Amino acid sequence: MKILIIGGNGTIGKKVVSHFKQKNEILIGGRTNGDVAVDIADSSSIKSMFEKIGKLDTIICIAGEAKWDDFNKLSEDDYYIGLKSKLMGQVNLVRIGQNYLNSNGSITLSTGILADDPVVKTTSAAMVNGGIHSFVQAVALEIENGIRVNVVSSGMVEDAYEKYKDYFPGHNPIPMKKVINGYVRSVNGKGNGEIIRIYD
Repeated sequence: MKILIIGGNGTIGKKVVSHFKQKNEILIGGRTNGDVAVDIADSSSIKSMFEKIGKLDTIICIAGEAKWDDFNKLSEDDYYIGLKSKLMGQVNLVRIGQNYLNSNGSITLSTGILADDPVVKTTSAAMVNGGIHSFVQAVALEIENGIRVNVVSSGMVEDAYEKYKDYFPGHNPIPMKKVINGYVRSVNGKGNGEIIRIYD
């Protein structure tokens, strides 16, 4: 398969790339480094990326920003960071990307445990993750050409645990192998509209 992995140089992305490149052709999309440049917060950048790449079998997105801060400190503009990047960025990847997928292709988005089990400072991030979960379930009812759309929602991953553990008291770090398998299930399975939760 020809697979585009947006965010393929990130903590989770590197491991997902490493797995899929064993048997597939991989292209990495990123804002600063990768095979093709893309800013998912900008739909024209998404369109330009797909124009350069051409037809694909699979799109995986492991990218998107949202502002973390105390609820009373978050401004309206702070919320728009997550809405434009992680939420609409991934929605636009589906909206535009479907036209560049071969029949029976798949799109896998990424969220996280905050959708179901938020922690402090995450009102924006949790809201965005929950929105993507609803979007994936709804778009699966309508997307055409045999295309499947799923989302992988992971807990705090092992490789980022030291950096973020203070935000997630009592949370168990998720082994990277489990997280990778979430993406494998989405790409190689037959599920559509699934929220693949990896929380323990």
